[in-house]
Amino acid sequence: MAFLQRVVNGGGFIDREYAVGRDRVDIAVRKPHLDEHGHRAVQLSAFELKVRTDKSGDQVAKGLVQLDGYLDDLGLDTGTLVVFDRRTIAPPIADRTGITNALSPSGRPITLIHA
Repeated sequence: MAFLQRVVNGGGFIDREYAVGRDRVDIAVRKPHLDEHGHRAVQLSAFELKVRTDKSGDQVAKGLVQLDGYLDDLGLDTGTLVVFDRRTIAPPIADRTGITNALSPSGRPITLIHA
């Protein structure tokens, strides 16, 4: 959240557990701006956070389904899924951290962050 606060420091907002209907998206970032016609507009970004543990197993598929539903409700074309690896046998952070692309079940592009 501290990293995102620096990103939106110029007048944006970070909403935790942003209600979007049947459930809640973990983080939504709202950034007011002026559109191409000079009218007020808001850029909205959705982030789903998951934790992989010894018991939970891989959370990517579940997170993509969940995020896809949020994106439907918010009317967004893309989102970000962050999966934290908290297993006792997790590789060193330098080996497990990375950013890739994925597709949601409905075909939306998703930024997938492994941490």
